[in-house]
Amino acid sequence: MTAKQNKMKNILTFIITVFSVGSIANAQSNKDLTSHFEKYYGQMLAQGDVQGIISALTHLNILEPNVARQDTLAAYYMNDGKHLQALNTIGIDANDSDSMLAVEVKAISLQALGQNELALVQFEKLFLKNPNVAIAYEIADLKIQADDLTGARMKITYGLANSTDEMTHTYYETQQPYQVSMKSAFTYLEGILIFKESPEKNIDKAVAKLDLALASDPNFNLASLSKNALLSRKEQTKE
Repeated sequence: MTAKQNKMKNILTFIITVFSVGSIANAQSNKDLTSHFEKYYGQMLAQGDVQGIISALTHLNILEPNVARQDTLAAYYMNDGKHLQALNTIGIDANDSDSMLAVEVKAISLQALGQNELALVQFEKLFLKNPNVAIAYEIADLKIQADDLTGARMKITYGLANSTDEMTHTYYETQQPYQVSMKSAFTYLEGILIFKESPEKNIDKAVAKLDLALASDPNFNLASLSKNALLSRKEQTKE
């Protein structure tokens, strides 16, 4: 081996050594950072610090990308009212590989952002995996808004048949959120549906359904507002 070749071999060995040491140091550094943020995440959970939890999960997802952790981060964003950030974290597409948590986050966040058509796809996917009256209500409500009255009636029928006296639905149109029985909630939707089926002929039938909902839950503000709007429309029609 010539002196030149020997020199090149030494340089190559040095470069390999430097990169190897650097890789080991970097791996060790990432491991230490991951350990730190796992401890930080645990502490933020213990303190109930949502912003701290979000920060910890974001760092952990950068250090060690993980789908389950990503879904959890999106859920924390959603629960904190940051629906755009939640969707930026997990996307909006309906994927067969999505976890139940991811589908729920997409459904609720899309609905909150007014993307009703996309939200409906996710809610229907949720219902297929886990049929229940809470999801049926959201689907019925969205289908009424989309004028899919046949589909809405199917979910209302399901909801009325499967709601128990203990089940409630929360409304947020007032400054202070309030709850009504799930049966009253579906009865309200049925009233709105009946009106949309024939706006000129069904006002009295729709009001009768709203009266039923209000008889069970007198504090049902949305039902009261809807009833007054329908009666006002009826008076205007007479004039």
